[in-house]
Amino acid sequence: MHTVTRYTHADSPLGRLLLVGRGGALAGLYVADHDRAPSVDPAWVEDDGALGAVLEQLEQYFAGARRRFALRVEPQGTPFQRHVWHELTRIGYGRTISYGQLAQRIGRPGAARAVGLANGSNPVSIVVPCHRVIGADGSLTGYGWGTDRKDWLLRHEQREPVGV
Repeated sequence: MHTVTRYTHADSPLGRLLLVGRGGALAGLYVADHDRAPSVDPAWVEDDGALGAVLEQLEQYFAGARRRFALRVEPQGTPFQRHVWHELTRIGYGRTISYGQLAQRIGRPGAARAVGLANGSNPVSIVVPCHRVIGADGSLTGYGWGTDRKDWLLRHEQREPVGV
C-alpha cells in the first residue's frame, strides 16, 4: 500500500520551513530554500490540516511557550542514524552536549565522527534537536542549516519561557 506524502510550508524566525508528513507522522522538517531541503515532489499533496499539530507546536516553540514536542516523528534513516536521532530527543531544552558525549550515550564512545554524520543527516531538525550538539571545546561546529541558525536556536532556548 502506498502512503501519501503530505506537505506544507510555515514561516519561522529561521526562514520559510517545509514540513513533510507520511502516515500521520512528521517525516521531514527543512528550511525550504536551503540546499539540503528536498524539492516538493509533484506526487506530494499540499495539506496544512494534516500537519496542523506540527504547525501549532512549532509556533509555540518559536514563541517560547513550548520546550518539548509531542508529535509522532518517523524520520527515514539507517538503524544507527535512528538510534542517534532518538538519543537527541533526550537532550534537555536549553542544554548542550558534545558529539563525543552523544557517542558515549549510545554506547559507541569511539564513534564521535559517525555520530556527527548521523546528526547532520537528521531530517526533522528542531523537533529532533540536533542543534543541541556542539564541539567538545564548546564551539558550534557544523550545522546542516548553518551555524547562524544553530546559534539562533541555542540563544532562543536560553531565554526565559513565556509559560510552560
